Amino acid sequence: MRRRTKQPSAVGGIAYMIFGRVKPLDAILATAEKRGLHRSLGAFQLTMLGIGAVIGTGIFVLTSEAAQKAGPGMMISFIIAGFVCAVAALCYSELASMVPVAGSAYTYTYAVMGELLAWMVGWALILEYAVGASAVAVGWSGYMVGQLRNLLGVEVPMEWVNGPSAGGYINLPAVIISGLVTWLLVIGTTESARVNAVLVCIKVAALTLFIALSLPVMDMQHFEPLMPTGFSGVAGAAASIFFAYVGFDAVSTAAEETKNPQ
Repeated sequence: MRRRTKQPSAVGGIAYMIFGRVKPLDAILATAEKRGLHRSLGAFQLTMLGIGAVIGTGIFVLTSEAAQKAGPGMMISFIIAGFVCAVAALCYSELASMVPVAGSAYTYTYAVMGELLAWMVGWALILEYAVGASAVAVGWSGYMVGQLRNLLGVEVPMEWVNGPSAGGYINLPAVIISGLVTWLLVIGTTESARVNAVLVCIKVAALTLFIALSLPVMDMQHFEPLMPTGFSGVAGAAASIFFAYVGFDAVSTAAEETKNPQ
């Protein structure tokens, strides 16, 4: 007796054709060659791009939040998050050199897993960058408002520094800096990369000077206890710090604008 093979339903076949289809690697590379971006970035600009993303969010914004969770053990949290992100960065670097086009994880998923998962990954990347940029903008706003108050005696009304959830109208300094950075990106990749490199050099110099001045007056009693909330607090702080290490994703996104992606 011949066994009947179960035929896929028409609805399932259509759903697979729409959401399960993949875009071949050759087609992705061919599209990039036809409509590709101008390749103007080198290794130095890419390195500065990644460092700028990590320092901007990780050092200047998330340090206080991680310290509240882990205390002095925040140092261990940075090491854990850095190790995990280094492994992810190695994967990103290999994929970016193999598929030197814009899109980052969205493009990689589209070529391997299908359109539905690529759509989900794409929106996750948008959320990641939106949250990351907002955290940096809010952190910059706090620094700017403090400098205006301490140096110039200018008091910015709290209604224009806090959002509606904090009892204000809008964080105006954060909106202004976001608009300025967007304008810089619209001007061109080369110009924005140059400005980013200058800012990264300034930030690295400032951090180096801070470390040099702090080491002679460091008090080891402030490191006791090292982990007041236990390893769970260190792990929680590492999870928060992981949010800062988006530099490798930014570098892989810029692969299509790199002179030699390999």
